[in-house]
Parts: sequence; C-alpha cells; structure tokens
Amino acid sequence: MIKASIGIDIGGTNTEIGLVNSAGEVLATGRIPTNEFSETDAYVEALSAAIREVVARAGGVEVMGIGIGAPNGNYYNGTIEFAPNLNFKGIVPLVEKLKEQFDYPVVKLTNDANAAAIGEMIYGGAKGMDDFIMITLGTGLGSGIVANGEMIYGHDAFAGEIGHVVVEKNGRQCGCGRNGCLETYCSATGLVRTVYELMGTTLLPSALREQAKQGDITSKMVYDAAVKRDELAVEAFRFTAEMLGDALANAVAYTSPKAIFLFGGVANAGEMLTHQVKRYMEDSMLQIYKNKVEVLISALPGADAAILGASSLVWKELEKESVAV
Repeated sequence: MIKASIGIDIGGTNTEIGLVNSAGEVLATGRIPTNEFSETDAYVEALSAAIREVVARAGGVEVMGIGIGAPNGNYYNGTIEFAPNLNFKGIVPLVEKLKEQFDYPVVKLTNDANAAAIGEMIYGGAKGMDDFIMITLGTGLGSGIVANGEMIYGHDAFAGEIGHVVVEKNGRQCGCGRNGCLETYCSATGLVRTVYELMGTTLLPSALREQAKQGDITSKMVYDAAVKRDELAVEAFRFTAEMLGDALANAVAYTSPKAIFLFGGVANAGEMLTHQVKRYMEDSMLQIYKNKVEVLISALPGADAAILGASSLVWKELEKESVAV
C-alpha cells in the first residue's frame, strides 16, 4: 500500500488540501473556503470532511499523518495564534481538534514559511543541505531558517521572522504595527509601494504611470514592465533587490547558510531578482562569508508548493522519530 501524507495550506481566502506520496507526487486535492468560517469548530468539521473525501478519492493509501502550514502557526503548541488574516481570532488549538477527528501517527502544524522550508529540504533544491534560509516573497515576506539540519524555532516557535527585521527606522507602516519592516519593502505589496513612491518622487518614464490611472498596479504588471526595460519598473526591482540583499547579508552572519532560496510571486522574476540580490548581498557581506552563499529560486513547483511544504512536515517528524528510536 502506498504511504502518503496530507498537506494542508491555510490561507486567508481558501484552505488547500493535498494527499502526497513520499516522492512528492500529489495524488488528490481538495479545497474549502477559509473566509466563510468564523467559528473554529465549524471550520474543523468542514476541514475534516474535506480530508476524508480527498483520502477516499485517492484510494489504496496508508495515511501517515497530517502536516499543516498556517499563518502564525506555533509548532510547539499546535496552535494558530492571533492570525490577522483569519476570521477565527485568538488562539486556535487546531492540532488538538484534528487529533480528535483522526488517529494518524503524526499531526503537526507550523507557520507557512517554515513549511515551505521543510518542503524545500524534502522535495526541492535543499535536498542534502543542512544549512539554508527560505524566503517567501508574497503579500508579505516570510522566512524559514534551517541550521545543522534542523528548523530553527526558538523557545516559543516564532523564531526566524526576517520579514519583520526593521531595515528603515521610521520607515513604511507595517501590518504588524511597527514601521520600516523588511516586508514593507521586499514583498509583492512592498514592490508596488515602491513603484507608487517612484511615480511621485522621480520623472522616470514608465507605462505604469498610465496603468495607474486606470486601476491598481500589481507586482505582475511591474515585472512585465521591467522585462520590457521600463525605467521606473527596473528601478523598482533594483531598489527591492538592494533592500533584500542588504538584509540577507545580515542574516547570513547568524547561521552561515550554504544557500538562500527565494519563493513566491516576486521570486517569479527569476534572474532579474536573484542576480541583483546576490550582488547587493555580496557588497554588504562580512569578508569571511563572501562568495560562499548561493541565492537560488525555489525548486518547489508553484501550483503545489504550499501543499508539498505542509505534507513534508509529516515525513520530517517520522524521520525524527526513527532516529530517536
């Protein structure tokens, strides 16, 4: 019988569910709308029903566990804590509630960026690497840090929030309530904010100026314009790369990673981003780390990456248990 794990990615709009075998092949998928639930119990009931349906549709599998990637996920406690983009507020004991529904060997939860990092280690470009950093560049900027082969969680499971390192004192307002956090400059949202600022502070020619009159600018529009060598879009990417490269040079000093992986919407810019990030990172790097750290695009397939990342939690936990025995 095929051994498989269930990966769950909890987003503000939808919750994606996938059944994944140990080779990283997605056998079946499902989805429920996260934003339709304000009560935890109702959400868990709908989620449990969707999990059973996905498992039944795959057929002939031995489910080894459930892995969950969630905003503000606490790996130690199995809880989602005060996630600003979810309707159910406060502390949600999701692992405990799912254990009441399923008798699987493993049920584990972590934050979404940590899940992506573990996915990169199990299925992606970080196979065989003991030291690397995962940076997720979406609406916000998430990160997962792996050192000596282990995810760094800290004493409270919230270690590694590179997106909330302050890079500009009294800088841009962040959703966390502070100012100048890295994610306000280097996320998809931050890239767009940079474009609007450049429109107001420079005379750089750009097709984006006309597009802004017709509606909101998106990070994809900025990328498309940059590919065409649009001067304002090119400058927006350069500034983003500089901010990220400088911050990563500082991050390298903490764990000396072999590689830094970029994942998410902004990372789809590929070499347009990585080459510049690498250049600025090297410019700011302490001498002993220079030319030792690769900057790579994640090898996880975009469509299934979140599910793969979450499901990989199960294999990682089973690996730990086998080593412990």
